[in-house]
Amino acid sequence: MLKELLYDYKVPSDKKVTDFDVKVSNIQVVRDFVESWHYSKSVNGLRISHVFGLYCEDNLIGAMIYGPLGMANAWRKYGESESDVIELRRLCCIDDTPKCTESYFIGKTQRWLKKNTDHKIIVSYADAFHGHTGVIYRATNFKHEGLTSPGRLIKYGDKTYHDKAIRTKYKNKLKPFAQKLRDALESGDAHYVNTPGKHIYTFRLR
Repeated sequence: MLKELLYDYKVPSDKKVTDFDVKVSNIQVVRDFVESWHYSKSVNGLRISHVFGLYCEDNLIGAMIYGPLGMANAWRKYGESESDVIELRRLCCIDDTPKCTESYFIGKTQRWLKKNTDHKIIVSYADAFHGHTGVIYRATNFKHEGLTSPGRLIKYGDKTYHDKAIRTKYKNKLKPFAQKLRDALESGDAHYVNTPGKHIYTFRLR
């Protein structure tokens, strides 16, 4: 699919959410879409386990990414092993979708994960810094578990990154983008932003 088509497609007015198809996908297919439609504008640094696309008439209208929890050892709060726990890392749809599209999309992926994986629990976070409280998660039977501690992000251009992005390594060397962020902080082209705690939600798969 040409990148420009991600911005132009309009869902026909007679379409219902049950007309949409949820397909197992990969990051190469959804990267441009997520970077266009998700508020973070980024997939950099994500550890990725499962990717799904939401389609209408073969047009990509939504994307979802699951992966291991971003915070080291945070899985211990929710499972006996790291593989028990999966995080919903990214969810986004185009603006022009019917009511309940995201809930339908999440529900389909929940059932797929339950059938095709051994994960026991999904964890997701609603980012209060961006005005999110987790309405979609409550609508799909997630349980509210409280708030994380306040944190901080790195603001660089029109995107924000977790502050751990400057510490990501490969074979004991900083990744090129981590070094780029460090250099931007040194030069003043990037800066830290304090953020409130995020809402924590969980969904038991089994």
